[in-house]
Amino acid sequence: MTAATTVPVERGGPSAVLSSPLGRTLTRLLPLAVFAAVLVPLALTRWPGTAWPAALTVDLSAPLGGASDWIIDNRDSHPLFLYFFGHISNAVVLAVRGVYLLLLAAGWAGVTAAAGLIAWRVAGVRLALTAAVSFAVCGVLGMWVPTMQTLALMVVAVTASVVLGALLGLAAGLSDRLYRALRPLLDTMQVLPAFAYLLPVVLVFGIGVPAAVLATVVYAAPPMARLTALGLREADRGVMEAVASLGATARQRLLTARLPLARKQLLLGLNQTIMMALSMAVIASVIGAGGLGDRVYQALASVDVGAALAAGLPIVLLAVVLDRTTAAAGSGTASSGTAGSRTAGSGSAAGPGAGPGAGHRGGRGRLGWAVAALATVLVAIAGRLTDRLDWPGTWTVHIAEPVNRAVDWMTAHLYSGVPVIGGTADWAGHFTTWVLDPLRGGLQALPWWAVLLLVAALALLIGTWQTALTAVLAMAAIGVLGVWKPSLDTLSQVLAAVAVTLVIGFAAGITAARSSRVEALLRPVLDVFQTLPQFVYLIPVVALFGVGRAPAVAAAVVYALPAVVRITTQGLRQVDPAAMESARSLGATGGQQLRQVQLPLAGPALRLALNQGVVLVLAVVIIGGLVGGGALGYDVVFGLAQGDLATGLVAGAAIVCLGLMLDRVTQPTERRARGGAQRRTQRRTGRTRKAA
Repeated sequence: MTAATTVPVERGGPSAVLSSPLGRTLTRLLPLAVFAAVLVPLALTRWPGTAWPAALTVDLSAPLGGASDWIIDNRDSHPLFLYFFGHISNAVVLAVRGVYLLLLAAGWAGVTAAAGLIAWRVAGVRLALTAAVSFAVCGVLGMWVPTMQTLALMVVAVTASVVLGALLGLAAGLSDRLYRALRPLLDTMQVLPAFAYLLPVVLVFGIGVPAAVLATVVYAAPPMARLTALGLREADRGVMEAVASLGATARQRLLTARLPLARKQLLLGLNQTIMMALSMAVIASVIGAGGLGDRVYQALASVDVGAALAAGLPIVLLAVVLDRTTAAAGSGTASSGTAGSRTAGSGSAAGPGAGPGAGHRGGRGRLGWAVAALATVLVAIAGRLTDRLDWPGTWTVHIAEPVNRAVDWMTAHLYSGVPVIGGTADWAGHFTTWVLDPLRGGLQALPWWAVLLLVAALALLIGTWQTALTAVLAMAAIGVLGVWKPSLDTLSQVLAAVAVTLVIGFAAGITAARSSRVEALLRPVLDVFQTLPQFVYLIPVVALFGVGRAPAVAAAVVYALPAVVRITTQGLRQVDPAAMESARSLGATGGQQLRQVQLPLAGPALRLALNQGVVLVLAVVIIGGLVGGGALGYDVVFGLAQGDLATGLVAGAAIVCLGLMLDRVTQPTERRARGGAQRRTQRRTGRTRKAA
């Protein structure tokens, strides 16, 4: 009785109120409220109005314009360009040309055999067949020569990206000071839209292959650097201490312990670098990369969906083959024959000789590689002797015309006039009127100081004061750059796209996690969506939804959806089986297990899905600018098209600031996440005991 009578008193006391979730929230926001009560009246007195004060903006057009003019005037005469950038440009051209000529000399049979044999040695027979068929399909589609051009450019770009990323990662992994110094640089390289730094590269190197390769290197090197540093910094301390106790020097410790222990992260970095380099294939074609990207870009310019798809599919096939091969190399499944396995425990950190593929890495492995190389050379020589280097024209299948007919049918029957539900044009109009316009109007109507306070409150609730300060400074930098209004327009599109992505992605992820059959059906669809160049599906989106902000949002949803679905599915499937079994033993239904066990325990994965959805949606902002999205995306594209360095770089910097702010308000810090997890665990334990 005593305990029963004291419970209401404890719940109603001040300490209980302060310890409740609402009380903790108010306590954290109280200093911010006091701070706002003091500074907001001062800001209103000094800078009245809702728009960002003009007195707090900095005009960068003059210095950036002067820098652009100096580069153009001195590009052909200054020693910096003649004896430094000129040599880099010549080296890139010679490397790409050498690889391309080697691929042509090997012929279609030699290249296909090499792809199949390398995949066989790395991942087994199944992936070998997949690789050989994928390269054959590139020829069947009539894209053999463009595929070789793209492959040559990717070989050089990926090699340079891996070398640069490995050196940066090595420095960051061995030095805490360099690690802290490189983090903001890598963040900027990874978040800055590709179009934004295409213009400086073109100004220095001109239109052509060197600019395309170097732009790809800037985009693809950060993952290698990050994962190299991560692998070196997370090396097993026990192993490192044992090696040091044996008297090994720093160089010996690096070569015999750190690098072998980081093997898995290094190969994952290679995998991510390849994927990001391939994703740049179409964008780099804008500045003269040629190959498949140029075919896609030219097809889009003439609104030829079929031709764009015929050139886009080889990019997808290259991405799938290279992704599966490098993933299998990282997980050590060469002898198991399970192509593309990504099981975390399949690779051993004990050294290069561990794991199921250890036998292949010994003497027999070297013999197998020698046999594969000899077979490739013999096939290439046979093709040259029989004069069969080029893909036979009679083996080509043209898919452009039937694809265009299908698109025309979709446009004619789905764009408008559909009974009851209306056409896709009506959906786009309603979405713009009911969602995008009110959201943009609401954000732009808010006073600038209110937006900063809202950002600070959101970041403070999910992170720390340092997180909130970073988010507020990033948002304030947008105002200082003078692009406050278009940035809020872009932010409204990002928020709408993220909301749609999360609704569809969480629903699909939950369904896939609860049904292996649904997951198997979704996997190839997600693979295609994730590797298909953004430009390829831009035309069907425009054909169905017209031009405007709605198709820009639709393109962003399609691009970000696969990552959200995959992360959600993986997070739900990795929930502790003991917790699920406990819930079932207590008689919980499937819905109760999902709501009360799976979703709470998968909270970190769901937050990561939210964060990645935001980042990926933001990455398509510029692509949306090409189809009427306007705002910052249009400014970046306009700056590239007109050679306006100030407009393009300022808009790109604003997108980086938006990405930094959204990252801080969607990704909790480690300390807050750990504390929240502990509180949720305590509450779930209490509910379980009550139910029992």
